[in-house]
Amino acid sequence: MNSASAYLSQAQAILDRIIATQMENIQRAADICIDSIAQEGLVHLFGTGHSRMFIEEIYPRHGSFPGFHPIVELSLTFHNQVVGANGQRQAMFIEHVEGFARQILRNFVLRPPDSFMIFSNSGVNEVIVEMALEAKALDLPVIAVVSVDHCTASAPKHSSGKRLLDVADVTIDNATPAGDAMVRVEGLEDPVGPGSTIGAAAVVNAVKCLVAAGLTERGKPPLVLSSSVFSGDRSAEKFDASYDDYRRRVRRVYGD
Repeated sequence: MNSASAYLSQAQAILDRIIATQMENIQRAADICIDSIAQEGLVHLFGTGHSRMFIEEIYPRHGSFPGFHPIVELSLTFHNQVVGANGQRQAMFIEHVEGFARQILRNFVLRPPDSFMIFSNSGVNEVIVEMALEAKALDLPVIAVVSVDHCTASAPKHSSGKRLLDVADVTIDNATPAGDAMVRVEGLEDPVGPGSTIGAAAVVNAVKCLVAAGLTERGKPPLVLSSSVFSGDRSAEKFDASYDDYRRRVRRVYGD
């Protein structure tokens, strides 16, 4: 088996593990999101580093809908520069600074029936854990999407001694092995081919599909960003309606 086939085989194994072990937690997470959105609340989304990808996977993109509120801090997630100003070293440094999550949240008005979904493969860095603790202090339920294998193999870094999965009300395992990279190449010391992208993206879309079904069952079908393949000339109209609904929903968190 060549390295490409090895990666795809490992990726399939991640999906199989999620189906076999995580469907109950995916449903529990979806129920929290449904309750928030159906009551005109928001599901706030947070992650550092590459976990930003899963926030953007939720909304806005085709097949998605309002009700989710991304909190994306560029200083923690803007990786394009790599070195120099806005480089990786700085981003990796500040995700360990306690007190930073509290400063981020001071920009928003958050209250029940809101909830939080927090993404982190390791689940131990200080800003991530602090964000979960701050959300719980506001009486908001917290959903965590982590690699349980990686998280439990890692020592806590936050001064509370807690990991993300110790704080969350619901933890969904992205089913990625500790260390993330999954493929060994002969003659190369370190493994390549991270798997958390596969697992976490699959999880968020599974949750999203259940939320769409649950809202529709409650008589509150979401306004979906619909491709012209499905909606024809009405696609642009549906995009505008979805964006308008998003704007209406998030005005409150900015104090309007």
